Amino acid sequence: MSVVLNILGSLLGLYMILIFIRVMLTWFSSGSRGAYPRYGGYRSGSPYGRPYEILCAICDPYLNLFRRFRIFRLGALDFSPIAAMAFLSVLNTLVAALASFGRISLGIILAVLLNALWSAVSFFMGFALLLLALRFIASLTKSTSFFWLYVERLSDPIIYRVNRLIFRSRIVHHLVSIVVSAVLIAALWISLRALVRIAAALLFSLPV
Repeated sequence: MSVVLNILGSLLGLYMILIFIRVMLTWFSSGSRGAYPRYGGYRSGSPYGRPYEILCAICDPYLNLFRRFRIFRLGALDFSPIAAMAFLSVLNTLVAALASFGRISLGIILAVLLNALWSAVSFFMGFALLLLALRFIASLTKSTSFFWLYVERLSDPIIYRVNRLIFRSRIVHHLVSIVVSAVLIAALWISLRALVRIAAALLFSLPV
């Protein structure tokens, strides 16, 4: 049984690697769109040729299951591949736990789900901190290029919510708003990370 589970875990890990490669190649591809329109695949004649088409055929049906949910989209940004890989990571962890302990308890399942949820939340918080750092640089340089305007558009909702939470109706300098937003998110990230570690350890120790 453990051999079968180890093989299954290896296959899940391999599939995650293929999806990662698929997503990375999408960022750099420049072929004709259309072979796999739901995820943005490419027809034959793409710079990667037939191997890329096979990779799309393997990965895209699974990726498209997550892409249909708008909750994973933020403007032009598509985070559905992250959700797809997180789900595979949860399955892989459960398989590894079953192979190691010979059973899956409710505590292990809850701990794995908690860690998966925290991974997603941690990614978005890290992304928010990156946006705020870029916004701070843009404010100092007073740049008006398209890239910095796009960063401004993405970071405005974050700053607006923090301003309403901290400053209420008071008017503050935009640089102060950016710094306070970054400090608050960083402090929240550190606190939640510690709480998740403690909670996961307690859940793993549950006898059932």
